[in-house]
Amino acid sequence: MINVADLVKDKPIKGNYFSPDSYVQGDFEFGLIENRGGSRLLAIPDTLLQALYGSLEDELGQGSSVALFSCGRWWGNSFYRRFAEELGAYYGQPLEQMEMIEFLQCLQQFWKTHGWGTLDVDLKYYQQGFMVIKIVNSPFTQFAPQGKRRMGFLEAGILSSFFTQLTGQNLHCIQTSCESIGSDCNYFVIGIAERIKSTEAWLEEGHNHATIMDLLCRNQS
Repeated sequence: MINVADLVKDKPIKGNYFSPDSYVQGDFEFGLIENRGGSRLLAIPDTLLQALYGSLEDELGQGSSVALFSCGRWWGNSFYRRFAEELGAYYGQPLEQMEMIEFLQCLQQFWKTHGWGTLDVDLKYYQQGFMVIKIVNSPFTQFAPQGKRRMGFLEAGILSSFFTQLTGQNLHCIQTSCESIGSDCNYFVIGIAERIKSTEAWLEEGHNHATIMDLLCRNQS
């Protein structure tokens, strides 16, 4: 027979920390938005994103990609630190000790709750030393200049910095597919810089994401 007293003593199963119903709080009437830890959140209007991209293009031209990637790297450092601190306090264990499925669910929910689109992690190429991130409905590419080139440099910087700190290895990230040039989604390949450096040349040659992943894996054989 189940002892009810034992059930009461057990720690309750915690829900997803980044569930929007509990994570996003504040006085919306006065424009005050906070997360459940009391830190301020910022809502960025579409027009501001468009203006930022336009200004960077006018001032830096092709160099805007480097600036966006660098900003993403800086943002990714802060993102990882807060992500690890908040989850560690909530679940009572360091981030590196979390089950993989639990970690991925938290990352996906974090991304969606902050309005950055829908994120999925593909570990199919993990044994070859690569990880693929798929992002759909990204505001960072939706409001970037369309039809010119891949524009997910900010996200690439965020992802490279986040997973560098998570794994303890110096990782790089390159976007191989982008919604800004008509693709259905954004693909990002993460790996050690030396191993994925050929990706840029293959993109210049016009290869798609699937072909690039096949070439990367063959190079590791």
